[in-house]
Formats: sequence, structure tokens, C-alpha cells
Amino acid sequence: MAPTSTRKVSLCGKELHGLQHICAFFDSRKEMYDILNPYFQEGIDVGDEVVTILESSVHDDHVERMRKGGVPVQDAIQRGQLKVVPSEETYIQDNVFVVDRMYSTLEGVLKGAAEGEFKSVRTCGDMEWALKNLPGTDDLMVYEAKVNTLAPRHDCTLLCCYDVNRFSGRVIADVLATHSHVIIGGHVHENPYYLDPVTFLHKLALRRASSAPLASES
Repeated sequence: MAPTSTRKVSLCGKELHGLQHICAFFDSRKEMYDILNPYFQEGIDVGDEVVTILESSVHDDHVERMRKGGVPVQDAIQRGQLKVVPSEETYIQDNVFVVDRMYSTLEGVLKGAAEGEFKSVRTCGDMEWALKNLPGTDDLMVYEAKVNTLAPRHDCTLLCCYDVNRFSGRVIADVLATHSHVIIGGHVHENPYYLDPVTFLHKLALRRASSAPLASES
């Protein structure tokens, strides 16, 4: 059962309810930030801790796009409400992706917020790091499924961004199966393809013998 919350969480002009593990499909950085900046701004306005995770090489661009979108970046960072975290220190620490380690990291962020000044969390993870094909990357969808066992226990909104031009069709299908909401074409929808974690992990185990690449071959 998800914690009771009266905070507002909206994306693409639609207020969200229930489990909020969201996959966002974009085909350009402009489209991405047109949607993300209002989400970040709203989080700051309602008192959420806003955690963004992406590769360090794009941090400057990330901060500048937020600033140009009206997000009070410097003030929010200085008071500890907005965090810009490298993928290299979270998802792929030591150049390897470890499901349980990342799960524990996320759990620590959610627990820390509940016990601190900011009682709720909204996150945004740019999943480009997965295309590096580092050890453990094949377990990405195991992690995405397990997040659905964690999210209901905390007051949080968890958003994962995928470039539709770079990930394979198999990955896109699995991403849909592991997120309760989907953003596509600038609109957010409750996801009819979502599977509960036990069902998805069972299906994933059955097909492990014929794994497919994460990156698009086009």
C-alpha cells in the first residue's frame, strides 16, 4: 500500500495517482526537457526532493537546460533540494551495474528523504548509461521490475528516460512492461502493458537463453 500523500504530481498536464514508476520515451533533448522542466519545477514548488541521475558528461547541458526552462537550479542545489548525480556513482559505479546495489542506493534516497527536510522524492534517471554494455547491464530490466516492489512503500515518483532511437525494440517492450505509466508523444498514459514484478520476472527468466541486445541496430 502506497503512503498517503496530498502533494501534487503531474506530467504533461495530467495529474498522476497510484504507483508512479514512469517510463518516458523521447526522440530529442528538446522534447525531453519541455516535459521534464515543469516536472522539476513542480517538485521544487511542492517541497519534494528532486534527484536527477545522468552521465557526468552531460551535467552542464542538463543544468543549463533546466535553468533556461525556468527551474531555479542554483537556489535549489544550494539548499539541498535538487541533486544532480552522476550515473558513474550510482547505476554504474566501478564500471559495473549491480541490481541489488542500485536498489539499495535508491532505497536509501527514499528513506533519507522521509526522515529529512523533504518528505517525498521525485527522481529522473537518464538511461543512456545502459548503452555502454558494461558488465551487469543485461540485468537492467530485473532492476526496473524490482523497483515496483520498492516504490509503493514510499512517497515518491520515479521517472526513467529512454531515447527511442537508441534502444532496441525488445528493450522498449520490456520498459513498457515494468512501468505503471508511460510518456510518449508528449502525453502521459496509465500503461495497459504493465506487468506486476513477479509475472514479469518469471517471463524474463523463461527467455534468458535467447537474450537480445539493448541497443537499437538501426
